[in-house]
This record gives sequence, C-alpha cells and structure tokens, in this order.
Amino acid sequence: MTTDINALIDQLDLGEKCAMVCGQTAWQVPGAERLGIPEWCLADGPVGVRGRGQGPGLVVPGPSALAATWNPELIGEIGAALGLECRDRKVDVLLGPTVNLHRSPRGGRHFESYSEDPELSSRIAVAYIEGVQSQGVGACVKHFVANDQEFERFTIDVRVDERTLREIYLPPFEAAVTEADVWSVMGAYNFVNGDHACAHPEMLETILKQEWGFEGFVVTDWGAIKDTDSPALHGLDLEMPGPGRQWGHGRLEAAVAEGRVPESLIDDKLRRILRFLDW
Repeated sequence: MTTDINALIDQLDLGEKCAMVCGQTAWQVPGAERLGIPEWCLADGPVGVRGRGQGPGLVVPGPSALAATWNPELIGEIGAALGLECRDRKVDVLLGPTVNLHRSPRGGRHFESYSEDPELSSRIAVAYIEGVQSQGVGACVKHFVANDQEFERFTIDVRVDERTLREIYLPPFEAAVTEADVWSVMGAYNFVNGDHACAHPEMLETILKQEWGFEGFVVTDWGAIKDTDSPALHGLDLEMPGPGRQWGHGRLEAAVAEGRVPESLIDDKLRRILRFLDW
C-alpha cells in the first residue's frame, strides 16, 4: 500500500469512505480492493488470541496474575508471544490490554484487568503493548474510561471529578498512548459525566487526541455505539461489530450527505486507520 494516504482518500467516494469506518462482520473491517487497501481484522483479547476462526491457541495467565509478577520484562515477552500468534492467525489488532481498575469487589471483568493501582497497571500495560506491537500487530487499550463495574454496565453515567480522573482512571491510558504508542483505544459502554464514552468531546478529542497527541484510531466496544451523529462528531473512528447498527446501512453516509457530519471528519477517521494499515 502506498504511503500517500491523502491521495488514497481523495480517490475514495463517500460510500467507500463510510464503509471503511464500520465493521463488515463481527471481526472484519472492509478495505477498498480497487485501490489495494486490504480488509483487516480485530480479535480478542487479554488472555489470548481468538483469531479469525476457532481452534487451539495460546492462553496466558489472567491479567491480574500477570500484574502480580511486577515484572514488565516478562510481560513484554508474553505480549510478543501473543503478537506472533496474531500474525499466525492473520489478526491485525489484538483487543487488549484492559486497564480498567479494580474499583469494586463486584466488578465481573476484573480478571481482564491488572490491578487497583494505576501505576502498576500503567507499567504492565506499557510492557504488554510494546511486546505485542514489536511483532507488527496493533494493540488496543480498553475500555476508555471509568468502565470499572457491572451495575448498569451499558448505561451507567459515572460521575467523577477532575482530580480523580487524572490521578486514578486516566494514567494507564495515558501511559499506553504517550509511552507505548498504542495504535488503538476502545471506547466504553458507559457514560462519563453525562457524555457517552464513544462520543465524548473532552475524553476523545481534548484529552486523548489533542493533549496526549494520540495518532491511532478509536474503536467502539462491541455494540457500544448509541447513535449516528454524536460519535462521528466527537472523536470515534470505527464502529464495531459489523454490519454497523448506527454507521452502517447508509446511515453515516446520509449524515454526511445531509450536512450533519462534515466529510472532513470521515477523512480524519480514514487517515488514522490507513496510517495504521501502512505502519
């Protein structure tokens, strides 16, 4: 694939552009065959690689056990092993690590996360990401942000003050972006201070993309998207899974054609995805 990403985008029509920011199947994202842009694949997860199909695979200890080693070098080796398995299974992005914190004893997905300590979570996450990405596979840090409990997991509005966000919830994500250059960030199901995590102007635009300089793409948690326009306007880059409920079936294309979403924002989403594919 050519490195002239802007020239590629100029050759795509609106329908092609909108198709490429929306999943095609549960794990596949379409490319544009006529321009040599390949389809690509995301797959779970924190304890192993699901791959494009089922079959035997490497399962590593749960992330809480990995963090309990306090051994970033070892975690880097595990990340590299998972990256190799991704390549073998033709997976382009591994959906991990999970860096949500152990904030409630009833958190049903704590086994996917590292610790209650943001600093320990940061050190382990950076090592994991660097290991995975050393094999030419993108990592996806998740779930951004404050997605740390099961109560009303899909709809809860987490109210959190600025200091708590900065000192507790955000540090592992910041380290993943600014230290490990993670290629993808997954938006969460929940709301944060009134805005949905997949359409959050402060979290996705101001903090992630502007303050931290994130150059990768933001993907929804599977089925997390709530509407068409707000995510498109406020920092989301890819809807999963496919076929997209909100961006698929011509909905995103119609939003652009009707002037509700600027086409330049679709171009930015594509630019981030193509930059990853050309990495």
